[in-house]
Amino acid sequence: MYAIIVDGGHQYKVEEGQTLEIDFREAAEPGSELVFDRVLAVSNGEQFRLGQPTVNGATVTASVIGESKGEKLVVQKFRRRKNSRRRTGHRQKFTLVKITKIAG
Repeated sequence: MYAIIVDGGHQYKVEEGQTLEIDFREAAEPGSELVFDRVLAVSNGEQFRLGQPTVNGATVTASVIGESKGEKLVVQKFRRRKNSRRRTGHRQKFTLVKITKIAG
């Protein structure tokens, strides 16, 4: 059984037991539950339900594992002949969740 959900402008194909990185949420404590109600499609093997735009009554429940960080991105700015150089970096935060239940 799998579902396609929308969260933070991204679409994810999820199955029960799958670990997923979603956009960082400060309020999500490890061990708490998240409910995704924007479900675009649900399939259980023989039956496939497609929403217009979402499937009525379908939800995906996930438990929060913790947080993680993405790869380090290096940003360099250089202006020629002006002795101007700047080097900064960015590392995106993510929230790790484990899909526990697909209902619908």
